[in-house]
Formats: sequence, structure tokens, C-alpha cells
Amino acid sequence: MGVLDQRTVSNIGRRDTVGAHDLWRVSQAATFLTGQACTLSARHINDGALRLQFNREVAYYARGIVRDVESGGKSVDEGLKAIKHEQNSLVSQSTEITQKGIGVAAGALQITSGLGICYASAGTLCVVFGLPLIAHGANNVYENGRNIIEGKSDTEGPTRKVYQAASKFVGGSKFEGNMTYGAADLLLSGYGMARMILKPDAWRLFHYTNTDYI
Repeated sequence: MGVLDQRTVSNIGRRDTVGAHDLWRVSQAATFLTGQACTLSARHINDGALRLQFNREVAYYARGIVRDVESGGKSVDEGLKAIKHEQNSLVSQSTEITQKGIGVAAGALQITSGLGICYASAGTLCVVFGLPLIAHGANNVYENGRNIIEGKSDTEGPTRKVYQAASKFVGGSKFEGNMTYGAADLLLSGYGMARMILKPDAWRLFHYTNTDYI
């Protein structure tokens, strides 16, 4: 009987050791999640109070998962999966915000290029290339800017809607209108970049910064 009790105590001690190690794994994952949140918030949130609030919210969430695992409300695997899911979500949001920010910057560059074409051609190419490029640039700034502010990804600007309406008018679909808009956007941007006139320090750093992100 004494031998059996000794084995039982030994097994219980072994389970406690494994449990402590698993809890440490979850705690480490939670710490990493909190650190990742701090890094991403420093990159994307300029307001100090909002950045602190965001970091605190993620930290509370991470601690809550650790407590759930510790109390048996979640298994170790469930806790680790929940933390991993939050990490992936934060990275995905960061990537999307970066892409939309680049979209706003690219739209601003399109507007600048369009104005440059109108000026350099003394108005002769303004209607054909300059104004359409300005319209596309303004539309890209509007769509990407509103997507960032409202946390969406499906904003449709007025210029895109014109393409959609034109497509439907000739018997096409909204999708075909979007495809035409995208193709025209690429062609106009390519023409605008080809027409850029080199001037001393005129948007050069801005241009190369945008190119570096593409």
C-alpha cells in the first residue's frame, strides 16, 4: 500500500511539472503577443494615449488567456491557438494598413503627375491624360483613405463608379467596370511616370520611397 501511495504521489508530481511547463509556454506566447502589439502600435498609431490604450487592451486579452488555461477553462492547445490567431490577425491588419497607406501615397503621386502633365504640355495633353490621371489619383486617395479610417476594404470612389456605370450602359457588368478601371489606372500611372520631368529635388525622395514599397 505504501508503494502504491509513493507511485501515486510521484505521478501527481510529474503531472504538476508538465502542467507548469505548459503554463510557461502559454505565458511566453502571451508575452510575445504583447511585445508584438507594442511594435505594431508604434508603427501605426501616432497618438500616445491611443497607442497605450491599444497595448493595454492586447495585454489584458493575453493575460485573460493565461488565466483561462491556468483555471482549466481552456486547454493548453486552445490557449496557444487563441494567441496565435490574435498574432496572425495583428500582422494581417498591419499589412493591410501599410498597403492602404501606400495606396494613398500613390494616389497623391498620380495627382501630382497629372498636374505636371497639364503644366508641361501647356494644356494640350490635359484632357486626354492629365485630368484622367488626376481623377484616378483623387479616387485612390479617397478609397484608401476611407478604408483606413473606417476599417473597410470595399470603398468605391466616384471615378470607379463612373467606370461601373459605363460598363453597365454598354451591356457589361460591375466587375468588368472594375477591371477596366484597374487597367486604365495602370496605363495612366505608367504614362505619368514616363512623362515626369526631372527637376532639382522635386518630389524625388517621395517618388523613390513609393517605388521602394512597390
